Amino acid sequence: METLIAKNGDVDLFVRVEGEGPTLIMLHGWPDTGTMWRELNPLLVAAGYRVVTPDLRGCGQSSKPKEVEKYRLNELVADVACIADAVGAETFTVIGHDWGAALAWAVALFLPDRVEKNIVLAVGHPVAFRNGGIKQQQKSWYMLVFINEDLGTQFLRHNNYEAMTSFLDHPWPEETIAELERDGQIVSHFNWYKANITADGFMREPLVLPPIQAPSLGMWSANDWALLEEQMETSGEFCANGFTYVRLSESGHWSAVTAPNEVAGHILNFLAK
Repeated sequence: METLIAKNGDVDLFVRVEGEGPTLIMLHGWPDTGTMWRELNPLLVAAGYRVVTPDLRGCGQSSKPKEVEKYRLNELVADVACIADAVGAETFTVIGHDWGAALAWAVALFLPDRVEKNIVLAVGHPVAFRNGGIKQQQKSWYMLVFINEDLGTQFLRHNNYEAMTSFLDHPWPEETIAELERDGQIVSHFNWYKANITADGFMREPLVLPPIQAPSLGMWSANDWALLEEQMETSGEFCANGFTYVRLSESGHWSAVTAPNEVAGHILNFLAK
């Protein structure tokens, strides 16, 4: 593995690069860093792909701007473009989980000439997510907590981070807690929510967006505590060149960690088409 720094203005993005072949850019979500892909990446490298794994801004070893506006979606999309430039990838496949999946949809939307394929875990197309209605809103209640930094911090730290194991059921709770407490990441992670979500956001009409041009694969897990199946299953309505839906029957929200062989199999089958 080699590491490098991709620069987007005054933001330094820490990037890991493994393998040779077509480029896959892996986008993690909350509350993770690029290390969340460590079970999946070796399987993709062994299959002949170059796997590019950044710590996204605010996370891990990357810069952590204090200004909330520095975490708006356009800045995050530009980060991915800079990462691709730094590794010399004119085109690439984007793979995202959780917030990284939401970002993957945005990258596919705004960089259609560069994204060959779009692969998302857990989070469906933003309009499909919004169309999930009151049931999806109930599952997403924690977002309203996280856009309030003080309340979010209290919620996570309460009773020695009880939420990390009882509510979130994170597969690596101790490691993740330690990372969140390092370099103020518990706050910089919240900036992703604060910059892109408003308290009244669910009440507004969804944006009208151009269709996604990249062929897309969406995977949803039956035991996901945060997302409804419908918001992933209906994402194909917003994809112009095909959408493949896969239902993972056993794993939960962190399927790339808990079921890496199954997830890798679906990714490689999709890439081979």
